[in-house]
Order: sequence, then C-alpha cells, then structure tokens
Amino acid sequence: MQRLAMDLRMLSRELSLYLEHQVRVGVAYAFYYLSSIAKKPQLVTGGESFSRFLQDHCPVVTETYYPTVWCWEGRGQTLLRPFITSKPPVLYRNELIKTADGGQISLDWFDNDNSTCYMDASTRPTILLLPGLTGTSKESYILHMIHLSEELGYRCVVFNNRGVAGENLLTPRTYCCANTEDLETVIHHVHSLYPSAPFLAAGVSMGGMLLLNYLGKIGSKTPLMAAATFSVGWNTFACSESLEKPLNWLLFNYYLTTCLQSSVNKHRHMFVKQVDMDHVMKAKSIREFDKRFTSVMFGYQTIDDYYTDASPSPRLKSVGIPVLCLNSVDDVFSPSHAIPVETAKQNPNVALVLTSYGGHIGFLEGIWPRQSTYMDRVFKQFVQAMVEHGHELS
Repeated sequence: MQRLAMDLRMLSRELSLYLEHQVRVGVAYAFYYLSSIAKKPQLVTGGESFSRFLQDHCPVVTETYYPTVWCWEGRGQTLLRPFITSKPPVLYRNELIKTADGGQISLDWFDNDNSTCYMDASTRPTILLLPGLTGTSKESYILHMIHLSEELGYRCVVFNNRGVAGENLLTPRTYCCANTEDLETVIHHVHSLYPSAPFLAAGVSMGGMLLLNYLGKIGSKTPLMAAATFSVGWNTFACSESLEKPLNWLLFNYYLTTCLQSSVNKHRHMFVKQVDMDHVMKAKSIREFDKRFTSVMFGYQTIDDYYTDASPSPRLKSVGIPVLCLNSVDDVFSPSHAIPVETAKQNPNVALVLTSYGGHIGFLEGIWPRQSTYMDRVFKQFVQAMVEHGHELS
C-alpha cells in the first residue's frame, strides 16, 4: 500500500508538472497569437472623406481580424477554405446573352423576388459578381456573397467567363483579365434591364483584376456606383514569379494550370486553327499556359505584353468610383511588395484594406470557420454602406 501511495503521489506530481507546462505553452501561444497574429488591418485611402465613410458605415475594416487559431498561415488558409466553408443553397435563373463577335455569355441570376426590403424589382439593388480564374457561380465564396445579399434584400447576377459554366463556345474565344469587352457587355445589359436600381460589382481574384482594369479604362463613365475586390493580383509578373517558387508551384500553380487546360480542352475543336493545342496541354505552369494560349488568343506579341496589359496596378489612379480592395499581405498569389499602396494614396476613390494574414480568398476566422469569413463581412458591410449611405461620398 505504501508503494502504491508513493506511485500515486509521483504520478500526481508528474501530471501537475505536465499540466503546468501545457498552461505555460498555452499562455505563451495566446500571447504570441494576440500580439503577432491578431491585428487590425491597414486602411489606406486616397482621401479623408472615404476613410471617414468606411469607419462610420463599414467598421469591420478597422476591427481586429482574428484568423482561425489553428490555421492562420496564408497557404493553409488558401488550401482549406474551399473544403471547410459551407455552400449555401442558391437557386439560379440562367440567361445566355449574345456578344458582338457572335459568342455568348452565361449569366446566373439570383432575383430575390421574396425581398421584403425592396419589393419593387425595378429599384432592387443589383450586385454583379465576378468569380476567379477558373471559378463559376458554384464557388463557395460566390454563394456566401449571394446569401449575404439575400439578407440585405438585394439581387445578384454572376458573370461566368466564356466556356467555363457548361455553355457551348460559339466562337474561338475564351477570356482574360486584360480584355474587358465581355464585362462591358454584361454591365450594359444588366443596367439596361434595371436602370433605376443601385448597381454595384464585386470581383474575386482574377474577377477583381478584370473589374479594376475595366474601371481604370472607363473612369467615372460607368453605371456602377461602387465596387469591391478581394485577393486581387496587382502585378501579373510578381504573381507569376511568386507562384513559380517550388512549394507554391506544387500546392497551387500546377493544379490551376491543369484546370485551365481542362477548361479549354473541352472546346478543343474551336482553337485548332489558332493555337497548337498539343503544346498548350503540355504546359506545366500558368505562365506557360498564358504564353502558349491566352496571349496568342488575344493577339499579344509576347507574354510580357500580355502581362503588362493584365496588371491592374497602373490603372488604379484612373478609377472614378468608390472601390474597396481587400488583400492579405501573406497571399502568395499577390505578393505584398506589389500592392500599389502609394498609388492608392493618390486616388480619393480607392481604399485598400490590408490584413496581416488571410491568404488567397481565405480570411477564415473563428474556431471552426464553416460560415462567414472576414471577407464576407467586409463585402456585406461595404455594399450595404454604399447602397444606404453612398450619397454621402458624392
């Protein structure tokens, strides 16, 4: 019995020391998390009025962002978001519209006819959503934006790039973020249907690059009253260089290249006279794909010419409507050194919201981030602020 009592006392002491160690580790990690990881985003604006407007009506951009404690690093957030976030059910109404070159564009509408806030469809706010590189209306981040817009009583329409949403290609042409003709067609079409409705747009990743390039070209002569972008690649050369680093190539670049190849291979017969499809299908990176397919498709002499034209950064100074741009500085798709902070400071219509963590279209928060992300909250508060208080900026 004495031996057993001694063993129990020793076990109790060891357990106490272990628990004490774990508490110390936990306290140290909590201190590290709160001091180094959980931070307020950097808000960069080109004018005091836009900054005040956001602080008053979109306070989430000044609040501390608490990344998911077990998944705060950029690559982890980027990889996990598509698998961990829920996919709210959305019933779409599809519309195919014709383009000037004889092609067609697939639009997926969420009409929100049950809206109690805006029962008159002619004045119901409309949000145009632009998915990423190979994305469609089925992406979880698009579904969450629609779900949040439904809560606000708004209507949404998703612009699916040519050939990615299951529709047939009628002409030998796909899409790229430098050519804004299809987006201009869609914006004109949607505005012609609801000319009296507040009209906004939100673009994610490549969709945001396309949106910014459009706004930089057209200035204030757009029916859009405001726009938001998320995880935009500001400089295509820097994006490509970052994604070609060995680990990033393994985790992201090669997979996205195969997605691009699969997308165009479905319509292979349409391109055989323009490009060497066998050569395209052997590309091992996005840059190689763009060199062999995208730049040729849109008539660029070199891949450098295309990447120069595709980069939104130089056009930011010409944006003529309020635009909020959310980026994470640990996004390997959009290196922090290429974010145009100084250019943003020179345009009173632009606001950059830069978080320390969040990855690419990640922005996960909470212990188990199945539902709303920080990006979703920024989207909801900003579009609501512009619809209800946008007149304050004018």
